Amino acid sequence: MSKKLVAYFSASGNTAALAEKLAKAAGADLYEIKPAVPYTREDLNWQNKQSRSSVEMSDHSSRPALADTMANAAAYDTIYIGFPVWWYIAPTIINSFLESYDLSGKKIILFATSGGSGFGKAVQNLSLSAPNAQIVEGKVNPSAKDIELLAAMD
Repeated sequence: MSKKLVAYFSASGNTAALAEKLAKAAGADLYEIKPAVPYTREDLNWQNKQSRSSVEMSDHSSRPALADTMANAAAYDTIYIGFPVWWYIAPTIINSFLESYDLSGKKIILFATSGGSGFGKAVQNLSLSAPNAQIVEGKVNPSAKDIELLAAMD
């Protein structure tokens, strides 16, 4: 039986709620990916081109600092990573998380929340940050049934 981790970044709480359900369904440990400097409401205003999230997302090399790197990713075989979809990809803090660990040989299953878009180029973009891991597109806005399917994907 593989050891599983659900790691997630949640800006508004929606992704956190799904992560908790997935961790329970998968029998996985839960870890919140937190920025060293928390995002404010103004930081998340995607309509403001000068907001922190807009600036980070227009620079694909942006790597927001993490509050910690205590996920102990090496101890897990399967890592579910959840995030809100921003600009058709994962927020760059997810790249920061992936690049903080050696994920060689790990299976990474993505899940996300979105107001209307799919994963876009999330898998392609994140693969650059974890080149020796297998990244699998899971579900966006997963239903209860989808969460059960995700939990069985390891």
